[in-house]
Parts: sequence; structure tokens; C-alpha cells
Amino acid sequence: MRKQMAAANWKMNLTYQQATALLQTIISTDITLKENHAVVFAVPFPYLEMAIDTVQHRKNFFISAQNCSDRKSGAYTGEVSTEILKSIDVNFCLVGHSERREYFGESNLMLADKLNLCLASGITPIFCCGEALGTREQNQQNNYVEQQLRESLFHLSREEILKIVIAYEPIWAIGTGKTASTAQAQEMHAFIRSSLKNQYDAAIADQISILYGGSVKAANAKEIFGSKDVDGGLVGGASLNAAEFIEIIKALK
Repeated sequence: MRKQMAAANWKMNLTYQQATALLQTIISTDITLKENHAVVFAVPFPYLEMAIDTVQHRKNFFISAQNCSDRKSGAYTGEVSTEILKSIDVNFCLVGHSERREYFGESNLMLADKLNLCLASGITPIFCCGEALGTREQNQQNNYVEQQLRESLFHLSREEILKIVIAYEPIWAIGTGKTASTAQAQEMHAFIRSSLKNQYDAAIADQISILYGGSVKAANAKEIFGSKDVDGGLVGGASLNAAEFIEIIKALK
């Protein structure tokens, strides 16, 4: 069975003290994880070492960076390289989150460079893709997402693509008042998997975890995660609440 993941994206939230307390509360809770389960916390850069130290003795708990540079090293003040992240034992890194694309102008080609650097450093990228409201209203979501995959992922070898996690974000359903149904989530996840099958093969496509990033909450996690091609969630706001995120973890199949 594919890896099932509950990934928390804290974004730019929580003080150090709040972050420490939240993480301690979650990992001290008696949560039974299966062998194919993974719980990932994508925390702000200053909290990475604290978070790694906190979860290092808990099986199937991992820490992720929220971003990385598209350059290996050099005079890039304020940037953080994959080599730096790997030197403190970061396991995962978000690549191409919709907010990075929208607010910081990250292109598909730039994200391809970030993926290459993550893989070279032994870090698992969680590659984010998804369409905005205008694209969905024009019924162009499949073409749009396929272009993201083609320009950022499909240069990877068969061996490399198996080291990628994909997260689908229906941007049009986040903070817009519109709601993505479980059927719509499954439909896009199935399309992404079919694109992987066409580029590689069915065996590879069936091994790649695809997470859903559309306002997952404790109340809807079990239904969404129950879909055939949904392998967990990339969780934003709900991951800042210990009780909410614990229930989301428990909803993994």
C-alpha cells in the first residue's frame, strides 16, 4: 500500500514557545500509526532543529522545511539551501506551494531546479500543484496541472520520480467560499495518477503518494482520505490545533 501521510504546514504562524507546546502535545498523544503511515511537520526555518530533536525518537514522525533555494550555495542572503537543510537532518521539503507561486513568482522551471537539489541532497520533496478559480471555471484544470507536472517533474528518471510526494491544492476552494467535493478531489488525484502512468508506467504511478491540500479538517478527513487515489493531506489551518490534527492523523487509511 502507498505511504499515507498527514502533513502539517504551519506556514508563518506560531511563536517558538507555541510551536514547542503544539508539537509536544501531538507527539505525546497515544497515536497508533501503521507501517505505511507518516506524520510530517513543515515548520518555519528557525524551528527546524527544535522540531527534529522533538520527534527523532518517535517512529514515523518527520520534519519538513517549507521551502528551499533553487541554488546550491553562494551569495544569496536570506536563502536556505538543501545542503544546509540536510546538514541538520531535515527529511522533507515543500516545493512549489501555491503561496510561493503566487506571492513569490516561483515558476515551474525554478521548481524543477529545487526538486533536483532536494533529490541530490537526499531530501524528499513534497511537490505542490493545483489550479486557481479562473482556471477551474474555464474547465482547464487538467491541462493546467498537467503542465505543472510536465515542466517540473517529468524530466526525472523512473528511480527519481519514486522519491517524490505530490500534493494537489485546489486553490479555488481555499478561502474563496467555494467548496471542493470529495468527488472532485478524487477526480483530480486520479487524473494526476493517470498522467504519471502515461509518462512512466502503471506500476510507478501506483507507488507515488498524492496528498490533498484543500482545507482538510477533522470533520472531513476520513471521507476525503477514503478516496481511492487520495493518500492523506497537506493540512494548513487545522494543523495549528492539536486536537484537530490528531483526528486528521487518525483518519489515515
